[in-house]
Amino acid sequence: MLTQRVKNSLNAHKQNADSRHFEKTKYGRQIAALKDTHKGEKCFVIGNGPSLTPEDLDRLQDSGIPTFAMNRIFNIFPKTRWRPTYYISEDILILGDTVKNVEDMQAQIKFIPINLNWYEGIQVRDALYFFMDYDSPLKDTFCLSTDCAHSVRCRGTVTSTCIQFAVYMGFTEIYLLGIDHNYSRSLDMNGNVVVDKSVQDYFTKDYDKDVREQVVHDMRNPTLAFEDVFALSNKLGTFRVFNATRGGKLETFERVDFDSVVK
Repeated sequence: MLTQRVKNSLNAHKQNADSRHFEKTKYGRQIAALKDTHKGEKCFVIGNGPSLTPEDLDRLQDSGIPTFAMNRIFNIFPKTRWRPTYYISEDILILGDTVKNVEDMQAQIKFIPINLNWYEGIQVRDALYFFMDYDSPLKDTFCLSTDCAHSVRCRGTVTSTCIQFAVYMGFTEIYLLGIDHNYSRSLDMNGNVVVDKSVQDYFTKDYDKDVREQVVHDMRNPTLAFEDVFALSNKLGTFRVFNATRGGKLETFERVDFDSVVK
């Protein structure tokens, strides 16, 4: 009989091998099958900012445009007929106690980092696990992944993860909605704490009530991630990202009118 120590060692060896060649694993092959499955299409990446409304989501539902959503988006479900096509969460503070909400969600695919399964014991029924690369140096604009079957680059915001998957799946027009990029307590690009009590962080005040005191939103990595997305878009020339958010402070991408995009 193998001792627990030996089992742990064998598991660690397998995880190390899988992390280097994740595209060869069962989940990696499933992700590879998604390559360019939406080539030439448009999609929306839905954030959880205060500008997000059930009415806009219902219009997206009626339009049939595929959508990516993230984290605790399920808190808005009681107010809308809309449900996301694809769901992604990579935050242990969120997934730690919301696994059932994610499992009950009506989404075609739920993308979850295998890292949270390996090291935090997070198990989501029917999840499509991907390998999240936390360690590769940020050398150039290709620090964003162009091969999600192998790995997805962690850039400090799940919005970036959604965009990496959208590009991999072949979407050529990616529209952001509800990405306000503005919080009541945050760190600016110089590392200074900025407090603005007039700002609401999310579409509902109860969104993060259990972790609100643990979080100060660091705007540095998300801001740089959006700049990397913009640079990668220019370099590859295969996709463009537009900001259809109503208001907010994200100005990296060209702003477009949501009502004009979703007719």
